[in-house]
Amino acid sequence: MTSSEASPTASSLFRSFLSSSSTLTSLSSLGFGSLASPSVEQSSPCGQTPSSCTSNCSTLTSPDLGFSSRSRYSCPERLQNSASSLDSTSLDEANYEHKLGPSTFGERAHLALRRAQSVTTDRVYHRLRSWMLLDTPGPGTTYHHQPLVYQVEGVRLVERGSSNSSSSSTGSAKSKPSAGILYLTATHLIFVDSSAKKETWILHMHISSVEKLPLSTQGSPLHIRCKTFLSVTFVIPKERDCHEIFTALLQLSQPATLDDLFCFHYMNSTSSACSSDSNNVAGWDLYNVTEEYARMRVPSEAWVLTTQNNNHQICDTYPKELYVPASATKNVIIGSSKFRSKGRFPVLTYLHTNQAALCRCSQPLSGFSARCLEDEQMLEAIRKANKAAIHMTVVDTRPKINAMANRATGKGYENEAFYENIKFHFTGIENIHVMRSSLAKLIDTCQLVSPSMSAWLSGVEGSGWLRHVRSVLESGVLVAKEIASGVSVLVHCSDGWDRTAQTCALAQILLDPYYRTMHGFQVLVEKDWLSFGHKFTDRSGLIQGEAKEVSPIFTQFLECVWQLQQMYPSSFEFNERYLLVLHDHVFSAQFGTFVGNCQKDRLDLKLSQRTVSLWSYLAGQVMEHTNPLYRSDILPTFLTPSLAPQALQFWRGLYCRYWSGVHPREPLCDLLSATQDHSKALEAQAMFLSKRIGWLSDQLRKKHGDSHGNDQIKEQLDNRLVDAALDQNGHLKNDPLGAFSSLGLSNKHSGNPVLIETSPDKCNTAIAPSPAPVVLTTTQPLSPTQAVSSRSALSSVISDVAIDWQSLRCVTECSCSTPFNAASRKHHCWMCGEVFCTRCIDKRASLPGHLSLPPAPVCRPCYKTITRSLSVDTP
Repeated sequence: MTSSEASPTASSLFRSFLSSSSTLTSLSSLGFGSLASPSVEQSSPCGQTPSSCTSNCSTLTSPDLGFSSRSRYSCPERLQNSASSLDSTSLDEANYEHKLGPSTFGERAHLALRRAQSVTTDRVYHRLRSWMLLDTPGPGTTYHHQPLVYQVEGVRLVERGSSNSSSSSTGSAKSKPSAGILYLTATHLIFVDSSAKKETWILHMHISSVEKLPLSTQGSPLHIRCKTFLSVTFVIPKERDCHEIFTALLQLSQPATLDDLFCFHYMNSTSSACSSDSNNVAGWDLYNVTEEYARMRVPSEAWVLTTQNNNHQICDTYPKELYVPASATKNVIIGSSKFRSKGRFPVLTYLHTNQAALCRCSQPLSGFSARCLEDEQMLEAIRKANKAAIHMTVVDTRPKINAMANRATGKGYENEAFYENIKFHFTGIENIHVMRSSLAKLIDTCQLVSPSMSAWLSGVEGSGWLRHVRSVLESGVLVAKEIASGVSVLVHCSDGWDRTAQTCALAQILLDPYYRTMHGFQVLVEKDWLSFGHKFTDRSGLIQGEAKEVSPIFTQFLECVWQLQQMYPSSFEFNERYLLVLHDHVFSAQFGTFVGNCQKDRLDLKLSQRTVSLWSYLAGQVMEHTNPLYRSDILPTFLTPSLAPQALQFWRGLYCRYWSGVHPREPLCDLLSATQDHSKALEAQAMFLSKRIGWLSDQLRKKHGDSHGNDQIKEQLDNRLVDAALDQNGHLKNDPLGAFSSLGLSNKHSGNPVLIETSPDKCNTAIAPSPAPVVLTTTQPLSPTQAVSSRSALSSVISDVAIDWQSLRCVTECSCSTPFNAASRKHHCWMCGEVFCTRCIDKRASLPGHLSLPPAPVCRPCYKTITRSLSVDTP
């Protein structure tokens, strides 16, 4: 992995903060020692240094995890206000410690911890949090209104899975360690290598493990593994500094309570700058139970909404709104819930157009011989709700031996003798502990420094991960085939919130094209994962808890979707990058969407009022995540994927994301997207020019009274325009008559020349909402002066759109020095044709040469030129 630079916006803020004299003075007075800013100051997106930039480009307007070692979504207000706050008690202690004279952070922390020996563990944690996070808001509790930042100089970064040497194509060599400064902030661990202009940002919540390795002659190594599969080792010169950072990261990566998560503070810092209230409300209202089931034509004669769980009184891990067979009485519902683990009785999750129902529940409390008449009546009601079938299928996603073992604990599976007209299947998906171990073995294999072919193949095979992925897919295909054939299916595992969620969601993706769209997929996640109680908090390890509850269940589901994308590349509206964003934000705790274990938890936490929804953020990133191969008009209704072993692929984009030498230089989807955009721009430009040429030919015909026809005049006019624009070698030149005097020939692009805008007089035309003001409609003949002016206006329109676009292959970094990695999206500016990162091309403008097209993406310099503005944020 090549260490990546932080977002220029966050980086600019960070460097500006460190370079300010007031900050250095205040931090030094607290005993933090020297805080020298990095020796190389990186340019901001607008091209200026952070200290001289007067624009608003250093303000983050939207979160972006990116796909590198940094996580770029700390808002400046968060860093400067919330992250710098102290409670009054901690502030008094800070002043007291300063009077005692300790000059380092470690000495003060050790003294604070010694005084807290008689305090409970939670109190120690919150005290440490007050020293490290400094995020307890309140008036008058900040120190000079500046955040406290801890730094260690002379740190060496050793990256596992990185290859920058000549053998990088195989990933067999380890990159040379880089030296720099390590910063610990309220939300990130940041490594700055000033000589290479690189920064590595690691979000605290993405850290899965921190390990102190044995001392070496160069210092104390600190090994960090992330939930995004980044693995790095920092060699810190002093063991004391290493221990302090190690202790802090252990606490910061796993807060004690949900209220300590970043999402509850991020809401306040971004309510005005990063997201509007209406967008956030739309994100939380994305999934409407009534509308989603109405789309499936429910309620109906056979299925109705029950009010038995309105207050979560029957099952606290189920949603309030539940659909059950119309013939199921209250006694049947209550009796069945008492016979099912955790009270999770059979309910409807999907109704196919052929009236076959997909229901879900948990395992029965059958033991060796127990039975429940109400539960038997519930399954019979589900079977009879589908009049077209004489039987139904119960799919137990566990291995049969596991289900039999559960009988000893009073649980188990349905006794076929007690349930009539029902077929039973076991699909053999292993439990959460096996999946956790399997993924750990796979990641160990992926992070081998110099793997041989045999070691790699044996490692992947030994992990069993692809075998488990196939089992999940096989379960989903089995259910989908039963539903498609008109047979209702009931799915359960042990408690009905892990393997059941995987199977039901995959079956619906295979059956219904709606769930393969962006909006439909989000609804599916809300319905079958969030609403029906998948334990995201426990499975993601967001807070301190039992490690055995952590398991990559949702990661495994996303991989199954990715496998389907590879088999059916034109059937999904979203691309691979969309799945990666979802995966990272499950662990980031930046948004409230994946916080909590069930709907009741989220209602109690008031997430919709206190946090930002992930869906509201993704709504502004549609172009980033659109699959260019998607064809909604020729979609197959039912997907039947091949489950042959050779059909499954290793997901390199997720597990080897940070290996620099194993990814293609031009991702196919990005190349296709760029080609489509370029074609649209050229087609729109051609349409506009044809319209202008037609108008000019009409004017010439009226002026000269030419009766030889339009075709001859058009040809002459076309030749005139071409001759005026090109020299004898076919290169662009200036027109001596002034017809093309407003064209600027830019040779700054390597390769073919690109037409660019240089005249400020065309700015008012450039930002016109449509080309109508440019296409004149007068019928009066033109004077010679007007004709020259019109030709100049025409040439100016030509220059507003880049004819040639820069190739994606040779671009390794943006103009702001942000490097592009395998999962970074490269964007073209439609005006100049150059390639930029997401941060530097966040503007849209209507170009006059784009007939009937919406505002196009343009870079900040071009946007500034178009709007004739001193600031790119002020039109």
